[in-house]
Amino acid sequence: MRNAPASCVDLHCHSTVSDGVLSPEAVARRAAAQGVNIWSLTDHDEVSGQKVARSTAESLGMTYLGGVEISVTWANQTVHIVGLGIDEDHAALVEGLRATRAGRADRAKRIGDNLAKLGMPGAYEGVLPFAGNPELISRTHFARYLVQAGYCPDVQTVFDRYLSDEGPAHEPMQWAKLASALSWIHGSGGVAVIAHPGRYHYTPTQFGALFSEFKDLGGQGIEVVTGSHSPHQYHEYAQVARDYGFLASCGSDFHSPTESRHDLGSLPGLPLDLVPAWQALL
Repeated sequence: MRNAPASCVDLHCHSTVSDGVLSPEAVARRAAAQGVNIWSLTDHDEVSGQKVARSTAESLGMTYLGGVEISVTWANQTVHIVGLGIDEDHAALVEGLRATRAGRADRAKRIGDNLAKLGMPGAYEGVLPFAGNPELISRTHFARYLVQAGYCPDVQTVFDRYLSDEGPAHEPMQWAKLASALSWIHGSGGVAVIAHPGRYHYTPTQFGALFSEFKDLGGQGIEVVTGSHSPHQYHEYAQVARDYGFLASCGSDFHSPTESRHDLGSLPGLPLDLVPAWQALL
């Protein structure tokens, strides 16, 4: 049985501050129009959109939780940790995110070189207008450029062919340490949540180690119902939340009206027996 609460909650989405296509204000307005009344903007490794997101959300009658999605390297893979209820002005968080972003520009140039070797020259220069800030160029920005340039029909095809973790154009990054990310989130007054665990390619033993280390470091929650999970995975990660005593979070992982699998506020509610992450912050 699923909970369809009076509150419509979406605690994972992106704006032009990272790899979304709408401004923070526009994402807030879209969330409100979709009936969301508890909302968080969680841009990748950047909090510069938080003040606009908060002021717009509150002007539209939504409850706003400060948010960020931090890139972490764990067991040689990228894991995303969402911080909810953060203080975006907290000095250690701001500096940690700045350091985490620092390698993105060089990585983007290497991805451009890789794509040129695959017969797609000029991708780095072509991607710059899509991102605006070279510190925040992501694989999604490259994917949008390659679609516009006619190399692939859609963003998912770009990832499938070239930019997945195993793809021929991908360049790995050494992101923040898990302990560091949790320290920044907790120091800023937030709750730490593992984003979309169903996307990671770990063995059952590795997943167990990740969840245990996360909990030992004070991590509180995991995303259960998310736009990056299949309905089957809602059940799978609901059980993980039960087994580890995690809070449960939910969010569309919205990036674009045309690219995202789910719109803001469109997901089902959490299973009734789970404790929602936002209850720890309200």
